[in-house]
Amino acid sequence: MNIKENVPISELTTMRLGGKARYVIEIQDLKDIPTAYNFAAEKKLPTWIMGGGANTIGQDAGFAGVILLNKLKGIEVVSETSDEVVVRAMGGEIWDDLVDFTCERGYSGIEALSKIPGTVGAAPVQNIGAYGQDIATVIESVEAWDRESHELIILSNTEMQMSYRSTIFNTGKDTGRYFIVAVNLILANDGHMQPPFYNALQKYIDTHKITDFSPMSIRKIVSEIRAEKLPDPAVEASAGSFFKNIFVTDDEAAAVTAAGIKVWEKENGKKMINSGYLIEGAGLKGKELHGMKVSDKAALVLINKSAKSYADLDAARTEIRNAVQEKYGFMLEQEPVEIPTGVK
Repeated sequence: MNIKENVPISELTTMRLGGKARYVIEIQDLKDIPTAYNFAAEKKLPTWIMGGGANTIGQDAGFAGVILLNKLKGIEVVSETSDEVVVRAMGGEIWDDLVDFTCERGYSGIEALSKIPGTVGAAPVQNIGAYGQDIATVIESVEAWDRESHELIILSNTEMQMSYRSTIFNTGKDTGRYFIVAVNLILANDGHMQPPFYNALQKYIDTHKITDFSPMSIRKIVSEIRAEKLPDPAVEASAGSFFKNIFVTDDEAAAVTAAGIKVWEKENGKKMINSGYLIEGAGLKGKELHGMKVSDKAALVLINKSAKSYADLDAARTEIRNAVQEKYGFMLEQEPVEIPTGVK
């Protein structure tokens, strides 16, 4: 177990903001988990779990506690039939490495989630989804350390209460209770996505006259689409999509459509307003505010061009929210989580 002191959170997150964490512990083995929690308890300090820091914002005051970095590694095929396969991946694996592993073997179910930054352990926390696929539809269970019962447990799909960007891991009374050790996915064996596809995916397929819908083909397509629209956090500091999309009722959808606002209907019948569409409509696409740039390719993304503090981010966020609310009447909700500064 590797313990470091006074580590800048800006070095742990892709937005590259944040003061120092009192301690950072890298979890490299299962036995490190209870040891790390005992370390924090002995010092009477709170804990915060992190993977790759791709969906996390640090504040200027830092974190007066212990950050646990999930570095658990390993991917394996647990079982396989002619129809489906169960893949187990440890929480510290890079998510895109897992997608590549499954696509190389022809397994379908997460190929459209290619190039999403972050770790495997973070994927169910945020309930990731993109281009017509969601982890919620393929995740069987997670293995997690329960800090209350001090034991390794298994949580089923239903127990995780997965909804749009929300699960028991990041919402409600059990936030921070579980350290995700491994994720078990049920994927299709020798299958693939079927048309019609998600709009951006279908447009690319039609334009390039693609007829190969195998997992690896879809992975390559999605990778190219994302490379065109989204900054690489390793090159440009960002946290991916910064604002959540907005879901509306049928009556609300009818009202906003009449007002000229575009509404998308999802595969499950739910109606959604793309927050990036609203930000662009408010005239902010490509604008730089307090060192934070609204991406000129995807307005949902904020890029840290020259911001040095959380205060800069907060000022930019406030301007964007106010502009959208003033023009459209909707208050945007932030997607990345923020590391608290004080002791609970």
